[in-house]
Amino acid sequence: MQIQNPKTAIVVGATGLVGKHLTEKLLNDPRYGCVKIFVRRSSCISHPKLEEYVVDFRLIEKWEDKICGNDLFSALGTTIKKAGSKENQYLVDYTYQYEVALAGAVNNIENYFLVSSVGANRFSINFYLRIKGALEYSVSQMPFKKIVIFQPSILVGEREKARIGEKIGSYVANIVTKIIPGTVKYRPIKAGIVADAMINAANDSIHERIVIYKPEMISVIAE
Repeated sequence: MQIQNPKTAIVVGATGLVGKHLTEKLLNDPRYGCVKIFVRRSSCISHPKLEEYVVDFRLIEKWEDKICGNDLFSALGTTIKKAGSKENQYLVDYTYQYEVALAGAVNNIENYFLVSSVGANRFSINFYLRIKGALEYSVSQMPFKKIVIFQPSILVGEREKARIGEKIGSYVANIVTKIIPGTVKYRPIKAGIVADAMINAANDSIHERIVIYKPEMISVIAE
Protein backbone atom coordinates (compact mmCIF):
# COMPACT_ATOMS: atom_id res chain seq x y z
CA MET A 1 0.00 0.00 0.00
CA GLN A 2 1.44 3.33 -1.10
CA ILE A 3 0.95 6.09 1.50
CA GLN A 4 1.03 9.67 0.30
CA ASN A 5 3.15 11.93 2.50
CA PRO A 6 4.21 9.29 5.06
CA LYS A 7 4.99 10.68 8.50
CA THR A 8 8.21 10.89 10.48
CA ALA A 9 8.22 9.38 13.96
CA ILE A 10 10.71 10.23 16.71
CA VAL A 11 11.34 7.76 19.54
CA VAL A 12 13.28 8.29 22.77
CA GLY A 13 13.72 5.20 24.89
CA ALA A 14 13.93 2.98 21.80
CA THR A 15 16.07 0.34 23.53
CA GLY A 16 13.68 -0.02 26.49
CA LEU A 17 10.86 -2.49 26.97
CA VAL A 18 8.10 -0.44 25.30
CA GLY A 19 10.49 1.45 23.03
CA LYS A 20 11.79 -1.69 21.32
CA HIS A 21 8.29 -2.83 20.42
CA LEU A 22 7.33 0.69 19.39
CA THR A 23 10.33 1.10 17.09
CA GLU A 24 9.80 -2.27 15.42
CA LYS A 25 6.11 -1.57 14.84
CA LEU A 26 6.75 1.92 13.47
CA LEU A 27 9.37 0.62 11.05
CA ASN A 28 6.82 -1.86 9.70
CA ASP A 29 3.99 0.67 9.53
CA PRO A 30 3.52 2.11 6.01
CA ARG A 31 2.11 5.34 7.47
CA TYR A 32 5.65 6.22 8.56
CA GLY A 33 8.39 6.87 6.03
CA CYS A 34 11.11 7.64 8.58
CA VAL A 35 11.70 6.59 12.18
CA LYS A 36 14.28 8.57 14.15
CA ILE A 37 15.56 7.09 17.39
CA PHE A 38 17.73 8.85 19.95
CA VAL A 39 19.64 6.36 22.07
CA ARG A 40 22.57 6.20 24.49
CA ARG A 41 23.86 3.08 22.77
CA SER A 42 23.20 1.57 19.37
CA SER A 43 19.99 -0.40 18.98
CA CYS A 44 21.77 -2.66 16.44
CA ILE A 45 18.70 -2.35 14.20
CA SER A 46 19.22 -2.14 10.45
CA HIS A 47 16.30 -0.83 8.41
CA PRO A 48 16.02 1.54 5.42
CA LYS A 49 13.50 3.73 7.30
CA LEU A 50 15.61 4.03 10.43
CA GLU A 51 17.69 7.06 11.41
CA GLU A 52 19.62 6.27 14.57
CA TYR A 53 21.31 8.96 16.64
CA VAL A 54 23.60 7.82 19.46
CA VAL A 55 23.60 10.82 21.76
CA ASP A 56 24.53 12.15 25.17
CA PHE A 57 21.24 13.18 26.80
CA ARG A 58 23.15 15.58 29.04
CA LEU A 59 24.16 17.58 25.96
CA ILE A 60 20.88 17.95 24.12
CA GLU A 61 21.96 21.31 22.70
CA LYS A 62 24.27 19.39 20.34
CA TRP A 63 21.47 17.42 18.69
CA GLU A 64 18.14 19.08 19.51
CA ASP A 65 17.82 20.35 15.92
CA LYS A 66 17.40 16.72 14.81
CA ILE A 67 14.24 16.33 16.92
CA CYS A 68 11.83 17.15 14.13
CA GLY A 69 9.02 15.31 12.42
CA ASN A 70 5.34 14.58 13.06
CA ASP A 71 4.90 12.25 16.05
CA LEU A 72 7.17 12.26 19.10
CA PHE A 73 7.05 9.12 21.27
CA SER A 74 8.69 9.20 24.71
CA ALA A 75 9.27 5.87 26.43
CA LEU A 76 12.29 6.51 28.64
CA GLY A 77 12.28 5.11 32.12
CA THR A 78 14.44 3.57 34.80
CA THR A 79 14.38 2.30 38.38
CA ILE A 80 16.05 3.66 41.47
CA LYS A 81 18.14 0.49 41.64
CA LYS A 82 19.38 0.83 38.08
CA ALA A 83 19.85 4.58 38.30
CA GLY A 84 21.77 4.35 41.57
CA SER A 85 20.23 7.44 43.14
CA LYS A 86 17.12 9.60 43.12
CA GLU A 87 19.07 12.31 41.34
CA ASN A 88 19.95 9.98 38.46
CA GLN A 89 16.43 8.60 38.28
CA TYR A 90 15.08 12.15 38.09
CA LEU A 91 17.39 12.85 35.14
CA VAL A 92 15.99 9.91 33.15
CA ASP A 93 12.36 10.02 34.21
CA TYR A 94 11.95 13.78 34.13
CA THR A 95 14.80 15.97 32.87
CA TYR A 96 15.78 14.13 29.68
CA GLN A 97 12.20 13.58 28.59
CA TYR A 98 11.20 17.15 29.42
CA GLU A 99 14.10 18.57 27.41
CA VAL A 100 13.35 16.35 24.40
CA ALA A 101 9.67 17.31 24.51
CA LEU A 102 10.54 21.00 24.75
CA ALA A 103 12.91 20.74 21.77
CA GLY A 104 10.19 18.94 19.82
CA ALA A 105 7.68 21.67 20.60
CA VAL A 106 10.17 24.37 19.54
CA ASN A 107 10.79 22.43 16.31
CA ASN A 108 7.04 22.39 15.59
CA ILE A 109 6.35 18.69 16.11
CA GLU A 110 2.56 18.40 16.22
CA ASN A 111 1.90 15.34 18.35
CA TYR A 112 3.40 13.97 21.57
CA PHE A 113 2.91 10.54 23.18
CA LEU A 114 4.22 9.69 26.64
CA VAL A 115 4.54 6.45 28.60
CA SER A 116 3.91 7.42 32.22
CA SER A 117 2.63 5.24 35.07
CA VAL A 118 -0.54 4.30 36.87
CA GLY A 119 -0.84 6.52 39.93
CA ALA A 120 1.27 9.35 38.50
CA ASN A 121 0.68 12.47 40.57
CA ARG A 122 2.94 15.49 40.94
CA PHE A 123 1.81 15.85 44.56
CA SER A 124 2.39 12.20 45.52
CA ILE A 125 4.56 11.34 48.51
CA ASN A 126 6.03 8.54 46.37
CA PHE A 127 9.12 9.85 44.56
CA TYR A 128 8.61 7.81 41.38
CA LEU A 129 4.93 8.71 41.02
CA ARG A 130 5.70 12.34 41.82
CA ILE A 131 8.24 12.76 39.03
CA LYS A 132 5.97 10.93 36.58
CA GLY A 133 3.15 13.30 37.50
CA ALA A 134 5.44 16.31 37.25
CA LEU A 135 6.46 15.32 33.73
CA GLU A 136 2.83 14.83 32.70
CA TYR A 137 2.02 18.32 33.94
CA SER A 138 5.04 19.95 32.32
CA VAL A 139 4.48 18.47 28.86
CA SER A 140 0.78 19.30 29.04
CA GLN A 141 1.78 22.98 29.09
CA MET A 142 3.64 22.67 25.78
CA PRO A 143 2.00 23.74 22.51
CA PHE A 144 1.59 20.34 20.86
CA LYS A 145 -1.55 19.86 18.76
CA LYS A 146 -2.18 16.48 20.40
CA ILE A 147 -0.82 15.13 23.70
CA VAL A 148 -1.63 11.56 24.69
CA ILE A 149 -0.41 10.13 28.00
CA PHE A 150 -0.46 6.41 28.80
CA GLN A 151 -0.54 5.25 32.42
CA PRO A 152 0.15 1.49 32.37
CA SER A 153 0.58 -0.68 35.43
CA ILE A 154 3.48 -3.15 35.62
CA LEU A 155 4.97 -3.66 32.17
CA VAL A 156 5.81 -7.21 31.17
CA GLY A 157 7.99 -8.52 28.36
CA GLU A 158 11.51 -9.66 27.62
CA ARG A 159 14.19 -7.30 28.89
CA GLU A 160 17.92 -7.43 28.20
CA LYS A 161 18.44 -7.85 31.94
CA ALA A 162 15.78 -9.64 33.95
CA ARG A 163 14.33 -7.74 36.90
CA ILE A 164 13.53 -10.38 39.52
CA GLY A 165 11.54 -8.00 41.69
CA GLU A 166 9.47 -6.94 38.70
CA LYS A 167 8.71 -10.57 37.80
CA ILE A 168 7.59 -11.32 41.34
CA GLY A 169 5.50 -8.16 41.43
CA SER A 170 3.87 -9.06 38.12
CA TYR A 171 3.03 -12.56 39.35
CA VAL A 172 1.50 -11.27 42.58
CA ALA A 173 -0.40 -8.48 40.79
CA ASN A 174 -1.92 -10.97 38.37
CA ILE A 175 -3.32 -13.00 41.26
CA VAL A 176 -4.50 -10.03 43.33
CA THR A 177 -6.30 -8.29 40.47
CA LYS A 178 -8.26 -11.43 39.70
CA ILE A 179 -9.63 -11.89 43.21
CA ILE A 180 -9.94 -8.37 44.66
CA PRO A 181 -12.57 -6.06 43.13
CA GLY A 182 -11.39 -2.61 42.06
CA THR A 183 -7.76 -3.59 41.50
CA VAL A 184 -7.96 -4.27 37.76
CA LYS A 185 -6.00 -1.10 37.00
CA TYR A 186 -2.93 -2.71 38.58
CA ARG A 187 -3.04 -5.75 36.30
CA PRO A 188 0.28 -6.17 34.41
CA ILE A 189 0.21 -5.29 30.74
CA LYS A 190 2.42 -6.42 27.87
CA ALA A 191 4.77 -3.76 26.53
CA GLY A 192 3.75 -4.61 22.97
CA ILE A 193 0.15 -3.71 23.78
CA VAL A 194 1.22 -0.30 25.06
CA ALA A 195 3.19 0.23 21.84
CA ASP A 196 0.15 -0.68 19.74
CA ALA A 197 -1.99 1.75 21.74
CA MET A 198 0.51 4.56 21.18
CA ILE A 199 0.59 4.07 17.42
CA ASN A 200 -3.18 3.78 17.20
CA ALA A 201 -3.59 6.97 19.21
CA ALA A 202 -1.16 8.73 16.88
CA ASN A 203 -3.30 7.85 13.89
CA ASP A 204 -6.85 8.18 15.17
CA SER A 205 -9.18 11.18 15.10
CA ILE A 206 -9.06 12.20 18.76
CA HIS A 207 -10.49 15.70 19.04
CA GLU A 208 -9.35 16.55 22.56
CA ARG A 209 -5.91 18.16 22.73
CA ILE A 210 -4.88 16.24 25.87
CA VAL A 211 -5.96 12.65 26.52
CA ILE A 212 -4.86 10.41 29.39
CA TYR A 213 -5.40 6.67 29.07
CA LYS A 214 -5.74 4.81 32.35
CA PRO A 215 -4.52 1.17 32.49
CA GLU A 216 -7.88 -0.40 31.76
CA MET A 217 -8.26 1.67 28.57
CA ILE A 218 -4.85 0.99 27.03
CA SER A 219 -5.75 -2.52 25.86
CA VAL A 220 -8.94 -1.14 24.28
CA ILE A 221 -7.04 1.49 22.32
CA ALA A 222 -4.49 -1.11 21.24
CA GLU A 223 -7.10 -3.24 19.43
